[in-house]
Amino acid sequence: MLEISNNVVIPDNEIEISAIRAQGAGGQNVNKVSSAIHLRFDINASSLPEFYKQRLLNLRDKRITKDGVIIIKAQKYRTQEKNWDDAFERLKEIIKQVAAVQKVRRATKPTRGSQQRRMDSKAKRSKTKALRGKVLE
Repeated sequence: MLEISNNVVIPDNEIEISAIRAQGAGGQNVNKVSSAIHLRFDINASSLPEFYKQRLLNLRDKRITKDGVIIIKAQKYRTQEKNWDDAFERLKEIIKQVAAVQKVRRATKPTRGSQQRRMDSKAKRSKTKALRGKVLE
């Protein structure tokens, strides 16, 4: 079971895991041992609350297919156990990221003091540049 929060839990039977051979350097070990983990999680068929499902499906992430399946390939570590933990942790991160509700951003106006300071600095800069011109006799 993957525990997302106090009241949201994903049963193990909803997560499909398979061990595959990792890519990259590693000598003979890479060719013989299936240490990478390929995790698949179907959002639509899951027991997640509808709120989570909708937000996951609307998420623009390359790990989520058009069919609504999250695919995670964990191959950072040399052991299958560590990659297994890493894959589950990454799935947990994606789902937690969706659960957090973003604050509504309210545009603020600059203060009168900041506007005055800006205008003063522009005037000062203008005066400095004007003094750099040719001297007329």
